Amino acid sequence: MGEQLKLIIEQLNREPFKKNFNLITFDSLEPTQLLQVLNDVLAEIDSKHAIDIREEMPEQTVKRMLSVLGLLKYKPPGNMPDVSDFRKGLVTGSKPVVHPILHWLLLRVPELKKRAYLARFLVKLDIPAEFLQDDIINDTFHQYEELVEGFKAYHKECEQLRTSGFSTAEIKKDISAMEEEKDQLLKRVERLKKRVESVSNHQWMLEHARQLRVEKEREEALSLQKQEQKHQLFQAEQRLQRSQQQLKDLQQAAGDASPENLMKKLEEENKINSYMVSEKLPKELEAMRHRVRYLQKMTTEPAMGQADVQELEEKIKEVDMQINQMIDKRMMRSDPMDDKLTLYRQQASIISRKKESKAEELQEAREELASAERELKQKSSQAPAGEEVIRDDELKRLVGKLRSKGTVYKKNRQEIAELKAEYAILQQTEEILKQRHESVQQKLQTVEAEKGISGYSNTQEELEKVSAIKSELDERKGRALGDMSEMVKELNSRIVDQKSALAPVIKELRLLRQTCQEISQEYEEKKAQYESCAAGLESNSSKLEQEVKTLREETANEQNSYHYINSMTAINEMQIQRAAEEMKLYVSSDPQERKKAIREVYMKNIAEQELLGKKLREQQKMVRENHSSNMEQMKMWRDLEQLLECKKQCLIRAQRRASIGQVIQEGGEDRLVL
Repeated sequence: MGEQLKLIIEQLNREPFKKNFNLITFDSLEPTQLLQVLNDVLAEIDSKHAIDIREEMPEQTVKRMLSVLGLLKYKPPGNMPDVSDFRKGLVTGSKPVVHPILHWLLLRVPELKKRAYLARFLVKLDIPAEFLQDDIINDTFHQYEELVEGFKAYHKECEQLRTSGFSTAEIKKDISAMEEEKDQLLKRVERLKKRVESVSNHQWMLEHARQLRVEKEREEALSLQKQEQKHQLFQAEQRLQRSQQQLKDLQQAAGDASPENLMKKLEEENKINSYMVSEKLPKELEAMRHRVRYLQKMTTEPAMGQADVQELEEKIKEVDMQINQMIDKRMMRSDPMDDKLTLYRQQASIISRKKESKAEELQEAREELASAERELKQKSSQAPAGEEVIRDDELKRLVGKLRSKGTVYKKNRQEIAELKAEYAILQQTEEILKQRHESVQQKLQTVEAEKGISGYSNTQEELEKVSAIKSELDERKGRALGDMSEMVKELNSRIVDQKSALAPVIKELRLLRQTCQEISQEYEEKKAQYESCAAGLESNSSKLEQEVKTLREETANEQNSYHYINSMTAINEMQIQRAAEEMKLYVSSDPQERKKAIREVYMKNIAEQELLGKKLREQQKMVRENHSSNMEQMKMWRDLEQLLECKKQCLIRAQRRASIGQVIQEGGEDRLVL
């Protein structure tokens, strides 16, 4: 605990808090002051909490702190299992509750700042299911979810760019290098144009070169189109294979599915849904209502002090004592029948718990299936037209391509680095050669000085240049003197005209400079006034925003209760109306009207079913009475059928024998004739 306090004080004494605490002053803080320190740390993490807790109610302070701690995913220590104890300790500013919070927050300030920033955009709004039945609200909520997903994608891209290692200096160098290359290319293009213009049929050649370039571009476009069509064909074949596989699966499922199996599945689903509707969901709804009533009761109660907490603890002790006494009394007057029933009660409770756990697992599985289907639809909708979501094998193939391209990129980058190193070596060699040239020139100058002809080489070169320049100047001098005199006159006249034209402009400029100085002074004064006024308005606006937020929450709660009460009243009115109509028909003196009543209809159906059952029972009785005689008669008919079949076979055999004897007799007569 001492190490924890030391770390808290050390962090609070640093930037940006600068609290100047020590162990004694920090330990002697009042509960409100300790809560203010906690609020200051939360304000550093999220600026919207920068308020004075004395200006708001304790319930609002605790509610706000609990909400932000929930967003930051803070978990209370293990020695405080009950959430109500943690809430009471936060209300009273208890040190065992506040100190672990400060320790946890101060160790993770940068991480929590990022989490608080993301929570503004990623924490989804909790909209009741009955409001989502409205199409407009449902569409708006789907748009909101799409914007949240877009924010996630953009944030990931931003983080990747921050961690990618790109620097502005490198980008500026690349831009300057590309600009230099552009200038060099423009110069080369100009040189090539001048060189081509000297050719006689350069226009014809340019036209054919342009046509060649157009045809090459067309060839590239056709090759790209061919690749796209191949890719589309491959995707279509994959879709066909998947559809065929789905068809086979469906055919197998339809072959295995019999009416009995389908009926069993439907009965199981019906049982599960009836259990969810009749038992599980009403229990959850009742628990939620109980929790809402409890929370409303907690919000309406005033802030609790230390005396109230002690009083509640004493009441809890008294109730525990009463419970123990009642348990003892029950054990004293226990009934053996109750002991026998406890086993069945335990088994029933175990079965009910198993049913609840399985129902929860089923609900979670359905929610996961629905979320997976939504994600699949979203990814398929985000995919470009004519393409499908990338599968695992395609993703692996793309990863392999990217890795191969990455190796090529690294190889090219290494070659560029080698070229840069070679360029640096060439620059160094150039400098060395320049130095050697300078040293040779110095040696030449020393030799010339020793021989008494210092500057001979330089003067000789300069004399040759001067003689050539003098010859050219002599030729140009005669032509340029007249032009220069005319140019000087023209320039003098232009200068006089420009001075006369600029004189009024200069006077206006002086006046404008004075007015500019006056306006700038007035601007600085107005700016200071504006900043002071803006600071006051911002402080007032923060208070108003807090009030507006609380009022909106209250209006939302009131609207929820209003819509719920309206729906319940409408349902009750419909039921009352149906009951009144039924009563009216039942009491009516008209027999035709009375027949329309539900009771009469059901009584008529019951009478018809009873008559039908009576007839069926009589038929059953007749069948049972005549069963033995019918069976004997049936046996006699079967014997008669066998006897007739035997006679038929005997007749067929006799006919065959007669036909065979006749054939033999005819054959003997033929032999006698021969």
